[in-house]
Amino acid sequence: MTDDFLIKNYSLLTYAIEFLAALTGILLLKSYKLSNVKYFIFFLCFLTIGDISNSYTSLIRNNGILSFLESTVFINNYWWSTLYWKIGAILFFVFYFRKILKTEVFRKTLKFSGFIFLIISIACIVINWEHFFSRFFPIISIMGALIIFLCTSFYFFEVLKSDKILTFYKTINFYISGAIFIWWLIITPIVFYDIYGEHRDMTYINLRRYIYLFANLIMYSTFTFALIWCKPQND
Repeated sequence: MTDDFLIKNYSLLTYAIEFLAALTGILLLKSYKLSNVKYFIFFLCFLTIGDISNSYTSLIRNNGILSFLESTVFINNYWWSTLYWKIGAILFFVFYFRKILKTEVFRKTLKFSGFIFLIISIACIVINWEHFFSRFFPIISIMGALIIFLCTSFYFFEVLKSDKILTFYKTINFYISGAIFIWWLIITPIVFYDIYGEHRDMTYINLRRYIYLFANLIMYSTFTFALIWCKPQND
């Protein structure tokens, strides 16, 4: 019964925890207005809007208001997910960690990595344009995960070398780094099994939903907790 509830309400539950994190950020925005965290709050709002927009496909099928898109490439939302999440989110975290890191070598390394990631992503889409609307690109997902691990590793290294190690549990960027590290660690391996999704293997599709729901719950709950628990830090 619980399993059926989670599957049937997968999208609703995901939107709810995303919205809760974004709403918490908006309510506390004034407290973080002098901190780089304000950019992260804007990003949470962007993700919520992006994910809700991603459900436009439900308005295409069954003679929905977007049914005129049924015979077009936009009947699937792979293209939008790739743009706003698999590419857009990675570029944001490159921007964000370059804001909070102090070591110039780390900041330059992230800038270079982000630029290479963007170039390769664009090239991958252009070369495989016919697949852009029908599937995800494993190389983009894997490279994105590597950049996330690079961002978080640099941050944790700086924390270990500074006095922040004594009060790391009070620092919001620690929770942000830990949450995104765990999310990408859980989700990245799934990219190697997406072929089962293309073949409409419902056992795999449901398992994939469980994993995403579990990972999203951990990540967005951590963001919400951190925004409330941690004291704003002025730059």
